[in-house]
Amino acid sequence: MDSLSSSQTTDSATTDTENGQNCLFVTLGCAKNEVDTDRMRALLLDAGYGEAEDVDGCDVVIINTCSFLASATSESIDTTLDLADEVKSGVRSKPIIMCGCVPSRYGDDLGEQLPEVSAFVKADEEDGIVSVVDGVLGVSGREEQDESGVTLRTIEGTSAFVKISEGCDRFCAFCAIPYIRGRYHSRSEEDILSEVRSLMEGGVREVVLIGQDTGIWGSDLGSGKTLSYLLRRVAEVVRPYHGWIRVLYLQPEGMTDELVSTIRDVDEVLPYIDIPIQHCNERVLKSMGRSGSTEQLRELFARLREQIPGMVLRTTGLVGFPGETEEEFEELLDFFKEEEFDYMSVFPYSREDGTKAATMDGQVPEDVKMDRAQRLLDVAEELGFSATAKHVGERVRVIVDGVDETDDGVELIGHTWFQAPDCDGAVHIESGEATVGDVVTVDLVDSFCYELVGEIVDGE
Repeated sequence: MDSLSSSQTTDSATTDTENGQNCLFVTLGCAKNEVDTDRMRALLLDAGYGEAEDVDGCDVVIINTCSFLASATSESIDTTLDLADEVKSGVRSKPIIMCGCVPSRYGDDLGEQLPEVSAFVKADEEDGIVSVVDGVLGVSGREEQDESGVTLRTIEGTSAFVKISEGCDRFCAFCAIPYIRGRYHSRSEEDILSEVRSLMEGGVREVVLIGQDTGIWGSDLGSGKTLSYLLRRVAEVVRPYHGWIRVLYLQPEGMTDELVSTIRDVDEVLPYIDIPIQHCNERVLKSMGRSGSTEQLRELFARLREQIPGMVLRTTGLVGFPGETEEEFEELLDFFKEEEFDYMSVFPYSREDGTKAATMDGQVPEDVKMDRAQRLLDVAEELGFSATAKHVGERVRVIVDGVDETDDGVELIGHTWFQAPDCDGAVHIESGEATVGDVVTVDLVDSFCYELVGEIVDGE
């Protein structure tokens, strides 16, 4: 049985273990969950556990779940049940520990509904994963250690996501994140810089700063420090390694003049800007609990293009929100066409329990939502494929992320500055020699969909 879909990851390396017991890690959802799993993995490896590559080789399964949308919650539960079926067919009993967003959102009700799960760990309790695993496996005699301020990461690739904040204070009408992850709080400058430093020392060449609302980092610390300040400090750390810095999830209000100038002027910060607008119509945005209008967003993107020439823009569109009319959807469709974003994610509205929008009048029929999502996605792909093709003929630096065996031989897979890892396509290099982690100069010679074909420039 294949219990993992393409949107899920399980780590394949098996590590030596001091106590003879191994953990299988399964991660669902976004990059923030990947970071949380990595933290739990590092804590468990540090405590003497090993890592297994499949159910047969593990003693405990740790599944880090997503509950951002109802579909993600269903996927998390279905995957857990699939894993439970695999465990039942195994030689030994393999307890399952469910972590992350699903326990955070539904923790009080899960025990009776999922008897297959041995323990539940909420997102804000994951630093205690060692004691939970010890308890499930009957390991005793370990001295408790406070790891809350310790930077622990495993390094598995050339790019690494680094969380700079947790939670969210926006309470958008469609979003359950504040109820799952809690109120917004910035991570300390010291912890962030320490983690970035250890990642660069371990071979990482790109750090991707993430959070629910990265643009307001520092606003709750009382120090007057801003995201712009943090970027300049992180740049000092990655500079000796010729590293890159990428920032994701910037809200429109966070694009201050100070931040724009930092992105433009600090070489290590990539001119790649991800602003999830969700919609452009003023009435819809207000109903969502957000601010702005079509005209204000036009002015914002015009200012960014003027002040950061050649930048790449990513955004997100949400269609079918309660009360959205066909005219308001058409306004969003036209806005996407006019702005010609490089990358666009499209989502149909999902009615989430506990959110304000779930009880609103004017719920849009499912078939209308899906039709609007497909129409917007068609525009997004047409513009995105065209934006990708425009890079053909450029000479760029590419981080080599992996090596693929093809029918025609070995192919190097990497990404360049305008491609966020695991998100925006890749650069395929069909000839030339390099190893994972190398940064090579490449001429881009062809494109297909969001993918590019490149040739290594000898002597560079």
